[in-house]
Amino acid sequence: MRYFITGGAGFVGSWIVDRLVKDSHEVVVYDNFSTGNEKFLEHVKKSITLIKGDLLDKEKLNKTMRGVDFVFHMAANADIKDNLTNPLKCLEQNTIATSNVLEAMRLNGVKNIVFASTGSVYGEPDVFPTPEDYKFPIQTSMYAASKLACEGLLQAYSVGYGFKVFIFRFVSLMGERYTHGCIFDFYKKLLNNPKELPILGNGKQQKSYLYIGDCVNAIFKVIENSKEKINIFNLGTEEYVNVNFIADVVCKELNLKNVKKVYSGGERGWVGDSPFIFLDVKKIKSFDWEPSLTIEECIKKTINWLKDNQWVLKERK
Repeated sequence: MRYFITGGAGFVGSWIVDRLVKDSHEVVVYDNFSTGNEKFLEHVKKSITLIKGDLLDKEKLNKTMRGVDFVFHMAANADIKDNLTNPLKCLEQNTIATSNVLEAMRLNGVKNIVFASTGSVYGEPDVFPTPEDYKFPIQTSMYAASKLACEGLLQAYSVGYGFKVFIFRFVSLMGERYTHGCIFDFYKKLLNNPKELPILGNGKQQKSYLYIGDCVNAIFKVIENSKEKINIFNLGTEEYVNVNFIADVVCKELNLKNVKKVYSGGERGWVGDSPFIFLDVKKIKSFDWEPSLTIEECIKKTINWLKDNQWVLKERK
């Protein structure tokens, strides 16, 4: 089959590319390299078609998607905490970009799509772990609101045009090629000052995390086994930790002792930062899937990858 991966040079996208190349499929990567990195694809470069392009360029997108069987839409604006400084960025890079992808699929007769959504669409729920059929509350995050709009478009295209859609609501992901998030921020701060660690909020924010390899395995489990037209799955684990725990594990892995934590204060690190994200994963586990790593193991694997790949600290501003 011929697969088209938006954001294929990014964290999740490059792992999807690896899996598809391993399975001997044709792969077209479409990325504007705003946050993705070509180095993540260096080892498979001879096995893929790599296109530098923006999803807002509808003409190029439509042309590039010709002859494709299946789309993985992984591209997005993932800088969640800074969304309020430029709200149009989420609209353009998430919602409008997704609309353009769906239209390019319709025009080219492509009927299958995987979409990377987020557990943040549940806002600040009162049911934990939060199931896929939980009512949608008031949205507090520009990022989550834009992703929820994308989900609506995907479902409408499925009903209207017969698309088979796979919507995966991720918790935060960790692992190799991780280039944004709290571990990345902690590492940069500790390199600058190993005696003090600034932490957004009060450090008590509780969240679940998932290893990127386990995430990708879950995605393909569903693709290979689900018969439904519209598929919505939470992807996470049956545990959660708080930010202070992550900070402690990072410091221990870096052999740093007596690091002073300095908090910005409040329950949230930024507006829209839900203080507790914990998703119900019974549905994905019914597909004979289990995560292979605990959250603590994920943290250790991630910080050690960053230690061995410090070039990402310079390239990812």
